[in-house]
Amino acid sequence: MLRAAGVGIGDEVIVPAFGNMEVAEAATLAGALPVFADIDPVTYCLDVSAVEASVTSRTAAVVAVHRFGRPADVARLHALGQRHGLLVLQQGESEAPYDEVAQRRQRAAYLDGKLRGVRTPDGGDGHTYQQYVVRVPGNGRPDRDAFARALRGRGVDCRVPVKTPVHRLPEFRRCVSLPETELAADETLALPVEASLTKRDMQRIVAACNALGGLLQPAF
Repeated sequence: MLRAAGVGIGDEVIVPAFGNMEVAEAATLAGALPVFADIDPVTYCLDVSAVEASVTSRTAAVVAVHRFGRPADVARLHALGQRHGLLVLQQGESEAPYDEVAQRRQRAAYLDGKLRGVRTPDGGDGHTYQQYVVRVPGNGRPDRDAFARALRGRGVDCRVPVKTPVHRLPEFRRCVSLPETELAADETLALPVEASLTKRDMQRIVAACNALGGLLQPAF
């Protein structure tokens, strides 16, 4: 799509660093330079203000990535694109059947109401909970990685959604300030909300998390 739009050598493409590197690779394969902008700490998608601050005379396009089932603010990005004459593209996530989304939302609502000591996700804007991503704050006590190891030891299949932001990878390393991206990479943890989980499974997840949550400062 970038090539078809004429994006190439000498152009810049604004992309997120929080996530997989395929979007940055696509810009590179088109001959352009990927420029990393920070994310919104609630949606984990590109922050529109950060994108606008990254626009230069060479910027040709912006690629918004929908994250964890929460859509990017495409309307504001398109408005920004119109102001600056930029192409705005989207990378979506695979869509789950309606019944599965409804069950994921049901499980997410249960976790929202029961979890303590972690920061639960914001459920606005049609969140489909492709992943249920909580924040495990640092604060000098057990951190996200220790928390995840302890959960796995209690039989909870959790995972770190973004282990390394793209701008930290050797092939894309940039000296750029992305504080929200860095913090999200350090604190986020995906808990299971699959439709196959039973009520007993959900109770076990909550019990395991809350047993550890007392080690953390209260979520806010």
